[in-house]
Amino acid sequence: MNINVSIIDQRLLSVANDLRQRAAEELGIKDDNRLKSLSFVYLCVQTVLDLESDDTFDCLTEGGGDFGVDAMHISEEYDGEFTVSLFQAKYKNNLEGNSNFPQEGIESLVNAIQYLFNPATKLEHINERLLAKVEEARSMIRDGYTPQVRSIACNNGLKWNVSAQEAIERTGFGNQVTWEYVNHDRLITILQASKPVKDTLQLSGKAIVEDMEFSRVLVGRISVTEIAALIERHGERLLERNIRRYLGLQGNRVNEGIRHTLTSDEKNNFYFYNNGVTLTCDGFSYNALQNGDYQVRVENLQIINGGQTCITIFKTLQKLDSLHQNAQAYVLLRLYQLPRENESLVQKITYATNSQNPVDLKDLRANDDRQKRLEMDMQQLGFSYRRKRSDAGTRSTDITSGVAAEAILSVWSKKPHQAKFFSREHFGKLYDAIFTEQLNGAQLIIAVQLYRLAENRRKRPESTDPDFVRYASCFIAMQMGQKLLSEMNISDKNIGHQNFQSAQKLIEQNGEKYFNDAVQDIQQAL
Repeated sequence: MNINVSIIDQRLLSVANDLRQRAAEELGIKDDNRLKSLSFVYLCVQTVLDLESDDTFDCLTEGGGDFGVDAMHISEEYDGEFTVSLFQAKYKNNLEGNSNFPQEGIESLVNAIQYLFNPATKLEHINERLLAKVEEARSMIRDGYTPQVRSIACNNGLKWNVSAQEAIERTGFGNQVTWEYVNHDRLITILQASKPVKDTLQLSGKAIVEDMEFSRVLVGRISVTEIAALIERHGERLLERNIRRYLGLQGNRVNEGIRHTLTSDEKNNFYFYNNGVTLTCDGFSYNALQNGDYQVRVENLQIINGGQTCITIFKTLQKLDSLHQNAQAYVLLRLYQLPRENESLVQKITYATNSQNPVDLKDLRANDDRQKRLEMDMQQLGFSYRRKRSDAGTRSTDITSGVAAEAILSVWSKKPHQAKFFSREHFGKLYDAIFTEQLNGAQLIIAVQLYRLAENRRKRPESTDPDFVRYASCFIAMQMGQKLLSEMNISDKNIGHQNFQSAQKLIEQNGEKYFNDAVQDIQQAL
């Protein structure tokens, strides 16, 4: 028996219990064997992409007419590109973990990529959940954005065989499609990411060390081979949770440039071309009697900026025949020893070093004063505002900051297109426009309640609903907001704790009517 396979198998029992009711209602899956298979898909998606439970379930497309795609996730647009993650999972009730991922599974993913991302091909015999995802991707392709596809094959055994690899190489997809493998060992590694990292960093040449107000700073130079070895030893444990979903992302211009430099005659200039990596730790020590080439012992090491650089270095050197040919390629290293009790300083440094990179900024904004005020205001109205990431399931009275941003942009700001397609900027350049100083808890809750009505119908449409109900929840929520304000005879700025109960009662009584009227408005506009 493989211990990691056994751990995952045991974990699936808990996942299956959590999914049982929803899987039966939304996917028609009641059989225990199918539920276990679905639970494995769910666990892989949630672990690899680091999504909330609702967002994870929304990715699931398993069922008839799924083209071998068990789950699909579409990222926000960045620099003219967007990432589509396709999951196919094969789970066996075999705790030995000695079965290869099947060749036919790889071939079905190849066929899906050839078919689904070509807007000219007609979609037939495809299930509705996958259809909604594919139409969203095709809409972005028609708008001129380029898809970067991650094909992620998951099982509780071994990687695909040589014949399957040859099938991948025959596709001619190039760097636009990457192939990744996830099994029980990879899942366990990610799930253990919270375990502190203790290690020794081998620096090259001189270094500067300085004490600064209860903190210490080390600036030096480290070989790319040392970076690759560090990632190989610790992997995702070195990376902040909000970075993890970008592991393995390849095909964008930055990572292509890193790879090109490391494999070209310019590798000696890598130090000058790259911005370097920033790490934090609880403490570091070294032999100060040396003149350079320090061995630095670190405790609780974390990479807070440069995660994609490190992963790309690791993957590039993995494919090279010999590591010594990159011995002269170096990276600028900044190591900060920060006081353990000063969490706000860590937050600020993390935000400052990541705010211009394609990362999820929700966690970085979590301690903003506006977020704290909203949390307190909503608490008094009987709701819980989850401004920080949590693994706990959400109740009807729980509202996450991500959902709040989408709802406010859709309902009150009347910018449903930005709510749907620019989620990367909700906590970036759109943050001040969404979470204004005047925004109160009542406005946020009402917006979310209207948005949830539209979203729930999107996920579970009735047979009489027009097709656009699956894609237009943000636009429908906007119109629903106008129906509510019209009936209350006020503007959105006048919603507060005084009329909060009245607004809630109207939504409870007339929510279905608001939805139907909004759908009719959109149908007429179309």
